[in-house]
Amino acid sequence: MKLENKLLRDVMTRGVVTVPIGSTVKQIAILLSKHSLSEAVVIGHDGSAAGVISNMDILKVIGKDNWENVPIESIMTPYIETVKPTSTLAEAARIMGDKHIHRLLIFSEQGVGASNRPIGIVSASDIVREVARK
Repeated sequence: MKLENKLLRDVMTRGVVTVPIGSTVKQIAILLSKHSLSEAVVIGHDGSAAGVISNMDILKVIGKDNWENVPIESIMTPYIETVKPTSTLAEAARIMGDKHIHRLLIFSEQGVGASNRPIGIVSASDIVREVARK
């Protein structure tokens, strides 16, 4: 299988879980655990994606004083790398490799549905799994 021929919309995980900015680490830990997730997209007051909060971010503060009440915006990854659903697996793999990241958010394209909103996520594991299938 050629990675250049496979589109992200065909392999992405749909139904991105979002959490509001201002949530606490404890609230997000419960949510991620309940849904067996490793990350969620943090949504700002204006409805746009403000960052990503992951299990690894949470692990960095567990055990510190008052960790349960730490606001997620203080530990989330504020930089989000985004791609379109029509991007290819090859493009996604190149971006992840170049930027040393493990996941990309897939945003709806301008003028399609809820423009500029997260509609999916693709991880390095998703790409490796797809390559191994063929």
